[in-house]
Amino acid sequence: MIEIKIGTLEERIIKILQSQYPITLEEMSKKLGISKERTKTELLKLQNRGILVLEPLPDKTFVRLIRFDIRFVGKRKQYKFIKKKKGKIKKVDDEKSDNIMYA
Repeated sequence: MIEIKIGTLEERIIKILQSQYPITLEEMSKKLGISKERTKTELLKLQNRGILVLEPLPDKTFVRLIRFDIRFVGKRKQYKFIKKKKGKIKKVDDEKSDNIMYA
C-alpha cells in the first residue's frame, strides 16, 4: 500500500489519473496549472517510485497509472474559502404579529 499525503502535488496528479485516462503530459500540465517541465519532473519522481509510467510517442507523451493500491493520509482541508453573509437581523414587532397565543 502506497501512502500519499493529502494536499500535495502528488495527490492531485494521482486523482487526475484516476478520473481521466488516457491523458497526455500537456493535458496534465494544463489541469494542474503548472509548467510542462515541473509536471514532467513530478511525474518522473512518481515513475521512480513505481506508481505510474510515462509512455513517450513521437509526438506526445502519455501518462499511465500502474498502481491502484494508493491510500491518501492526512487531514482533509477546505481548499476554497466560504464567505459568510452578515446581514441585519430583522426585529419582529409583537403588536403586529397575529399570534393566537397572545391574542
